[in-house]
Amino acid sequence: MDSERSDTATPISPTATIVIVGAGQAGGWAAQTLRNEGFTGRLVLIGDEAHPPHERPPLSKAVLAGEAAPASTWLLKPEAFAALGLEWWLDTRVTRIDRAAKRLEIANGEMLPYDKLILCTGGRARALTVPGVDTAAVHTLRTIGDALALAPALRPGRSIVVIGGGWIGLEVAATARRKGAEVTVLEAQSRLCERTVPPEVSEHLLGLHASHGTRVMLGANIAGIAPGTGGRSVVKLADGSTLACHAIVAGVGLVPNDELAWEAGLECDGGVVVDAGCRTSDPDIFAAGDVAVTPNPWAGRRLRLESWQNAQEQGIAAARAALGLAVDYQPLPWFWSDQYGMNLQIHGIPLPSHRVVARGTPGADSFVLFYLDGDVVKATLGSNAARDLRFARRHIEQCKPVDASRLADPNVPMSRQ
Repeated sequence: MDSERSDTATPISPTATIVIVGAGQAGGWAAQTLRNEGFTGRLVLIGDEAHPPHERPPLSKAVLAGEAAPASTWLLKPEAFAALGLEWWLDTRVTRIDRAAKRLEIANGEMLPYDKLILCTGGRARALTVPGVDTAAVHTLRTIGDALALAPALRPGRSIVVIGGGWIGLEVAATARRKGAEVTVLEAQSRLCERTVPPEVSEHLLGLHASHGTRVMLGANIAGIAPGTGGRSVVKLADGSTLACHAIVAGVGLVPNDELAWEAGLECDGGVVVDAGCRTSDPDIFAAGDVAVTPNPWAGRRLRLESWQNAQEQGIAAARAALGLAVDYQPLPWFWSDQYGMNLQIHGIPLPSHRVVARGTPGADSFVLFYLDGDVVKATLGSNAARDLRFARRHIEQCKPVDASRLADPNVPMSRQ
């Protein structure tokens, strides 16, 4: 992307129209930020769901378990949302961006002009593509509606097959087991969460789920799905074995909703490409959240970050950038997952080339793994160790040299490293 394109952006006016496409977490934070920063012009928030801006992490846990109402995920209480003074277009689909005319075409035929446009279109659950998939009710978990549709199946006497041993699949599996359902996780790779964690953490996750009665099958390739008896479906595996179940959940990844941007001629590469100012290749269009591909110095490459942290912080950054404020968004990646009382957090990008220093025993209830390049901490991963990880994050951000032996010693507080 040409970093100088931002210089041609038209300045914002108090009477300007800013449109946010996507009313999830990133879009909600962008809308709040615009008002908090003093923008008084027309603000339109367009979402293709019927729910106001909300957080998605609880959908695979408390909401799915029936322990929290969908409204508990909303970013703002109704009165605070109303106080933003924006136009909320719910259940609305944008079909085209006309960059030359600076307007959006809506599915109902309406045209909506904009001065600045922020794309927070997020992503959708990747569809399972195997023979017979249309013969069964295959669930995904991305929206409030998805969680409410799956929840009734999670109860004693029901069997669930989760296809995909990544984060969403494991969180659904943990919730299903807590609700008393029998669960089998099928993962095509040789270990769990292979794309995002090192082998020692995959082993920890495998042991955690096995200890709670979940059957985990690694290297399991799906050959197809067929109707079964008694309201069940049959999952056929490539080795000829079969699994009968009451419900199938596909957790096989996320597809970024970048079609609007791509069709408008914006630079895309597995998502909408933006610079550190959240600007796309059009100086008056910005992007944030799961759909945005951002330069990241911590990884040494461009990344599309699917995380709660990024949805919030980049939504804020994109709004500030749309107002012409200085923005340099290059965050240290942070990811977390809650499963069976385990809070696992990752800061940075662990790489195979890093030297691993353990504080505590991997597989225990609480531990931290430090990933070092020389004597500098580049990434950390820990279970039930939030306080230590907060200090460790500072080490990463400050590129501070450390003594590996002191890091590994739990008797030396992280505050004194």
